[in-house]
Amino acid sequence: MAQPDFQKTPFYFRLSQWIDIIKFLLVIIGIIWLIARGTERMGYNWQWYRVPRYIFSFEDGKLTAGPLIDGLMVTFHITGVSMVLTFVFGLVTAFFRLSDSFMARTLARIYLELIRNTPLLVQLLFLYFVLSPVLDIDRFTSAVLALSLFEGAYVSEIFRAGIVSVPKGQWEAAYSLGMNTFHAYQYIILPQAIRRILPPLVSQAVSLIKDSALVSTIAIYDLTMQGQAIIAETYLTFELWFTIAAIYLFITVTLSLGISFMEKRMKLGD
Repeated sequence: MAQPDFQKTPFYFRLSQWIDIIKFLLVIIGIIWLIARGTERMGYNWQWYRVPRYIFSFEDGKLTAGPLIDGLMVTFHITGVSMVLTFVFGLVTAFFRLSDSFMARTLARIYLELIRNTPLLVQLLFLYFVLSPVLDIDRFTSAVLALSLFEGAYVSEIFRAGIVSVPKGQWEAAYSLGMNTFHAYQYIILPQAIRRILPPLVSQAVSLIKDSALVSTIAIYDLTMQGQAIIAETYLTFELWFTIAAIYLFITVTLSLGISFMEKRMKLGD
């Protein structure tokens, strides 16, 4: 008689989940304790009660967004536009890399090597201080272009890997049905590739959200810049930075959970 595998039983599964939760909570408690001990030795006076007014406030009986929420809206605007352009740049570059044209492949290679081997901050400052006066573009456009070009270089490799991973038989089947290359990509190749590259695309989207904090270096009042302005005025250094980090964490975790849900629905659809 076969022995039962206790590691596959629902009880063991629930127990392992609770153990993981407890471990996570212990780590969080340990981090909080270390921070509290460090600030205590520094003689820092915590003033968390002053933070909520910079998120929301009541004026004339109405809930009003604070400067951190205003900065968050700017962050959403920048990342939203940048994300669309990132996917466009990435997909076009991937097509160039896979093209039969020597010129297209060369341009794609130059773009990739130039972007991936220089820091984002340098690219952002170069666009804003060197190219924007020549092209007559504002700081918002400079920030969006810098983020899109930087993230697009990495997204292009994700797209290319996904396209290459589709079996060649799928191409042959598409051509046998009378499709041209454009329709083969549209109806056969890309739908299969997207399912395979969804997790790394989400990771790159999360990186884009975090990298958007660098736009504060060119005086765009996003979430990070608003936090810096409030800190300069109130000296709530630790409280504000922890609050800003928590907001970024909430956004990225929510995005990751949403995509995980989509992945599960797609697998159920299959």
